[in-house]
Amino acid sequence: MGYPVFFITIADLLDHLRSAFSPNSNIAYDTFFDQVRNTPLLILDDLGTQTGTPWAKEKLDQLLNHRFANELPTVITASTPVQELEVRIRTRLTDPRLCQVYELEEKQADDALGYTWGPGLELEKSMTFAKFTKRLNLPLEQQESLEKTCHSVLEFASSPEGWIVLQGVTGCGKTHLAAAIVNYRYQAGEPALFVVVPEFLDHLRSTFSPDSKVSYDQLFERVKTTPLLVLDDFGEQTTTPWAQEKLYQVINYRYNAKLPTVITTCRSLEEIERRFSSRFVDPKVSMVLEIHAPDYRGDLKPGQRAKSYRRSGKGRRG
Repeated sequence: MGYPVFFITIADLLDHLRSAFSPNSNIAYDTFFDQVRNTPLLILDDLGTQTGTPWAKEKLDQLLNHRFANELPTVITASTPVQELEVRIRTRLTDPRLCQVYELEEKQADDALGYTWGPGLELEKSMTFAKFTKRLNLPLEQQESLEKTCHSVLEFASSPEGWIVLQGVTGCGKTHLAAAIVNYRYQAGEPALFVVVPEFLDHLRSTFSPDSKVSYDQLFERVKTTPLLVLDDFGEQTTTPWAQEKLYQVINYRYNAKLPTVITTCRSLEEIERRFSSRFVDPKVSMVLEIHAPDYRGDLKPGQRAKSYRRSGKGRRG
């Protein structure tokens, strides 16, 4: 629009100021510093990434103090939260008479950690209570176990309170019911988070990578504090001390805070480390639901048994 503006990263600004002391510099230190201090609109990028030497702090303080005192238009970007900046800088940036602070979050990170299904969970996304079909070929006792568990889980989904531990062999329906809770809450416009425990630990490790779009603290805190958490496949994770410690921190935090939590596991309580199982069986907080049913993948479809019987040649009159 034809108006002057000066854009520079703070690290580059400090480097230019240092180089201005050199006899070979094309611009004098005072001239350059005054130009930055008094430009009609200044944009300072990446506050908080500069070196923390006393000289650098002093120059930055002089610059910000001058523009603050003279109410010169200034835009500052920072990857460090304002609350973690030095007191002298923070008091200027949070002064409501002159400054406005906007916190920006990546939508991608929020989706991955928040209240929508993350990547790799397409199957769980389709698991609802309506699709939890009856298994009529099971013995009556096992059918009743499934129906009773489904009823208890549906009640929990409508008003989550306390913990539910779903126990049973692989394929008995634990994950389906746990995912159905999450879908129920999403349909009600309420937050929930579904986490496969081994994958969660892998994601935690990956946050240490410089290329990670999500910080370790952001991921860990979201899982710890989400209003409703599903921990799927508990007990199938690696048993390194680091992995066990991270899981314990999550479990212990949610136990003390009494945050609604659903845990699925193929393990018996005797096979789970005591510091976890003692919380799972606490009747004041948790309800353990054991599903007495085999893997549904072995179920025969209606009519399949008779068809197989005829093909075998058995039952023919001779």
